[in-house]
Amino acid sequence: MSAGKATGRTWRLGTTLLATVMGSASLTGCMGAMPIPRTALNRQLEQAGGNRDPSLGQRWLALIQQRGGREQVQLLDLQRQLPVPLPGLNRPDALPISVSTDADGERLAVVRQLGGRSEVVLYRRSLQSLQPIAMAPDTIPTLVNLRADGRQLAVQVSRNGLWQIDLVDLP
Repeated sequence: MSAGKATGRTWRLGTTLLATVMGSASLTGCMGAMPIPRTALNRQLEQAGGNRDPSLGQRWLALIQQRGGREQVQLLDLQRQLPVPLPGLNRPDALPISVSTDADGERLAVVRQLGGRSEVVLYRRSLQSLQPIAMAPDTIPTLVNLRADGRQLAVQVSRNGLWQIDLVDLP
């Protein structure tokens, strides 16, 4: 009789375990494919040093990376898994605070500190040009988000001790 109880208990545990596994599998099926980390690229980013403030475009990753003892804006081509040159963007006397890219990786919006003041600039990769974005004099920009088409910018600012959002239309 005790052997039958052990068998019954084992059967119930096995059934419960099977139901749990099947339930998890069916939930996975309902949710679609599971997220897959980009292990090789993640390892490459880790080896490059400290990284922060990521912004994704269609095939682009903009971020602020610790390099040579200072922080710089980097743009990575995710298909080729290589950095893209950004001549004229990273000044040795400027500290990047926030970066955002448009979908095409053509425009990068950057909040940076230069000469003790925070400023917003728009970098156009094909022109290798940097354009300052005028902000109200009583604001301190801290975070930037560029719309996918590169035509509008949302800037988080500190104004009169409050966090505010300023929208800027871009040409």
